[in-house]
Amino acid sequence: MDLTKYKQEWFGNVRGDIMSGILVALALIPEAIAFSIIAGVDPMVGLYAAFCIAVVIAFIGGRPGMISGATGAMALLMTTLVAEHGLQYLFAATILTGFIQLIMGVLKLGKLMRFIPNSVMIGFVNALAILIFMAQLDQFEGAGWIMYALVAVSLAIIYLVPRFFKAIPSPLIAIIVVTGFVMATGIGTKTVGDMGTISQTLPSFLIPNVPFTFETLMIILPYSISLAVVGLLESLLTAQIVDDMTDTPSDKNQEARGQGIANMITGCFGGMAGCAMIGQAVINVKAGGRGRLSSFTAGAVLLGLIMILTDVVVQIPMAVLVGVMIMVSIGTFDWGSITRLHKVPRSDAAVMIVTVATVVITHDLSIGVLAGVLLSAIFFAAKISKVHIEKEIDEAASSITYRVEGQIFFASVTDFVSEIDFDPHGMDTVVIDFTKAHLWDDSAINAVDKVAIKIQQNGAKVRLTGLNKESNELVDQLSVYDQPDAKVSGH
Repeated sequence: MDLTKYKQEWFGNVRGDIMSGILVALALIPEAIAFSIIAGVDPMVGLYAAFCIAVVIAFIGGRPGMISGATGAMALLMTTLVAEHGLQYLFAATILTGFIQLIMGVLKLGKLMRFIPNSVMIGFVNALAILIFMAQLDQFEGAGWIMYALVAVSLAIIYLVPRFFKAIPSPLIAIIVVTGFVMATGIGTKTVGDMGTISQTLPSFLIPNVPFTFETLMIILPYSISLAVVGLLESLLTAQIVDDMTDTPSDKNQEARGQGIANMITGCFGGMAGCAMIGQAVINVKAGGRGRLSSFTAGAVLLGLIMILTDVVVQIPMAVLVGVMIMVSIGTFDWGSITRLHKVPRSDAAVMIVTVATVVITHDLSIGVLAGVLLSAIFFAAKISKVHIEKEIDEAASSITYRVEGQIFFASVTDFVSEIDFDPHGMDTVVIDFTKAHLWDDSAINAVDKVAIKIQQNGAKVRLTGLNKESNELVDQLSVYDQPDAKVSGH
């Protein structure tokens, strides 16, 4: 590692990083608690995760200025595991998640981000927003008018205060005002204290209390794989957003390794798996945070606030946290994608809609991304599989020339074969000109062999021309049409 660059990343923007880090720490508290509740665990699990991940990533992450912690995307994947097997299995799954991400970083899988189309990324973000919003609806079950009124007041403060006052994040103001009102009036409403115990204790090292057996591995492995993939996707997507905002590059593979190590450490200190946080990262950058010190400050200040203000935190009404999470979901959703839907190609619109729908139905962001990528690949294959062939007959030379234009591969070979007449109609030579074409795979060579052998069986010679270097090498390696008694593979 370049020590000069590393030092610059830590101390090149001290004042800006410290100020933005403090701001982010204040914004982290409600979300860390709310995400814990989504996952069905004590608030301390999310708070410890936010602290551990933010501090560890500050040292070993690949994107300075990016904030990581407990996130809604990850929390949503944990609910079933926690409900069916308990908290200790979550810690074990978190450690395994980190190990999988570390391996993905070592294998340099960060470069695979370039294969995720923009329409899938938009669908991913929109689906995340919808899932976060849907997770809040459970809090309204059996709730009275007080809950609805407090949520409405919280949202009003969150959206109206910034028009007049921006020095303090409006979600924090909403939490202070609504909590103060509930404490002062004594009205009955569900609070954070009702969801679990928040203690004034530092996170301590632990080994998950689970049986170290193959059965345990089979229980946590599916969750860990989903958490690892979703966490890495969200982290690398966020890194790309921060790259664009700051006009600076980042090491995506180092970020993958850093996220992995952070989650392994977090699981050993009683925290839930986490990843980069799009909302907090944007807040950090807009507040002037650029370096690693901003992430470290956010984590350290967060822990300090929890240690000092525990008695107040337990009295925060759930209604105001629901309001904060609704704000997060509204802010996360790409509303411009709706207005652009009729302008973008139909295939891109379909990919985005399928990604969102798959995630909402399965509640699994990784499955949604996979569905979107596969559909994009199918559309792409269909788009480039169009082959155009012109036929030219030269009576004087007793030859027929087929000029092929397009990409010849498994998805286009049927059209290629159907466009060529196997009957030479008494001509001596058939020329297939590939000057404007490219042969990509074994299916392409098999199709060329099929065409050439059929024509030769009907009494004409076949000559291939215009092959570029790669296509020619493939023909030399695999084709059989010019060999005695040649037969097409598979026939």
